Amino acid sequence: MPDPGLSPQSGVPAAAAHFGAYVLANAQAHATADLDALPALPGVPAVPGMAAEAVVPADVSIRQPAGGPDSSGDPGVLDRILRGPSGLGTAGLYLTEPQEPVPQPVSVSEPVLAEAAADAETAAAATVVGNPVPGLYHHPVAEPDSARVEEVSRRIKAWAMDEVELYPEEWEEQFDGFSVGRYMVACHPDAPTVEHLMLATRLMVAENAVDDCYCEDHGGSPIGLGGRLLLAHTALDPLHTTGEYQPQWAESLHSDAPRRAYRSAMEYFVRQSSPSQADRFRHDMARLHLGYLAEAAWAETEHVPEVWEYLAMRQFNNFRPCPTITDTVGGYELPADLHALPAMQRVIALAANATTIVNDLYSYTKELASPGRHLNLPVVIADREGISERDAYLKAVEVHNDLMHAFEAEAAALAVACPVPSVLRFLRGVAAWVDGNHYWHQTNTYRYSLPDFW
Repeated sequence: MPDPGLSPQSGVPAAAAHFGAYVLANAQAHATADLDALPALPGVPAVPGMAAEAVVPADVSIRQPAGGPDSSGDPGVLDRILRGPSGLGTAGLYLTEPQEPVPQPVSVSEPVLAEAAADAETAAAATVVGNPVPGLYHHPVAEPDSARVEEVSRRIKAWAMDEVELYPEEWEEQFDGFSVGRYMVACHPDAPTVEHLMLATRLMVAENAVDDCYCEDHGGSPIGLGGRLLLAHTALDPLHTTGEYQPQWAESLHSDAPRRAYRSAMEYFVRQSSPSQADRFRHDMARLHLGYLAEAAWAETEHVPEVWEYLAMRQFNNFRPCPTITDTVGGYELPADLHALPAMQRVIALAANATTIVNDLYSYTKELASPGRHLNLPVVIADREGISERDAYLKAVEVHNDLMHAFEAEAAALAVACPVPSVLRFLRGVAAWVDGNHYWHQTNTYRYSLPDFW
């Protein structure tokens, strides 16, 4: 994969520099000299609790979440990854002598940063339609590049309607109303080409087809869901069986729309990604399917989970597969060892959890108007904590805000602890996805409207 510097292009949307700055401003102050090739992060307020002029000590380690040590059991795991291979016969693996990174202190004026951030947010908010949930902590972004939105929208519709025959014609209005092109362009502002954007867009549409047709509005049911999901998952994670039965499995991948979409979207993805990136995505899709099954089991037994149980389910049934491919869509690779770091996994989980609660909040009225009872965070809080719908909704906003603050703090700490170019760009990309996801929910007035609680 290419070096993780931003790919050359005629005009990455201005929002690309703005996205992610909230969590990475301090990382700029601590970046090592070899990061000069990366674009400078714009000035923004420092993450609370982190000094703008601090210098990273040479022995800095990744901050672990409270309650336990690094799951590897070895506090030096990051040092080993950054140092590279060692021992007999490994010297020849280096093109040059490995050198220790030297922290470079940079002074940052916090008043100037705060003013620049406020101006950027004001400018972004002025161009965006729709109303954000009052009190929801988020970062307004500018409208995504219209030319890219139009081209991605054109290509994805042709893929869905003609290439995989995903939806019948009567669902065309709903497909258009989803505005998936605008969604993906907003979430991946550093994608070097439209085809890179299409990797994420096909997978997003395929995932929603599985959700709609297997779980939700368009014929979905909790009954028998496990079998359907298992067979669909083999379109992502191929079956390895005997010659006698292989043809029957291959034929089954064309038997329904969700499997056709999974198969095709994954074929495009594996051609562009590394084996490690593809396997990472499969793992996160298995997580997603496990979350679907938990929710389905509760639906079958009419069980309302405790709030913490619901949040546990939502850590699996959430958007995680989307930001986890941010490097593939960006045209670079976050090495597997760095992606697997417990601190990186915590950052990704917090980002995915926060973005999923955004969906709960914006889809609240839509789900209340749908047949049956839909579990979402406000509904569960109201039921389990015995409070009004309004108070439960407002408490769900607080839960989201707590998750967002934790995400930003953990991402900033990781950026300081591990100022590797691919790590910094990946964190910036995840933050961009978080912001773009909120933008899409706020602006998609075709699908969403807010409750009258204010």
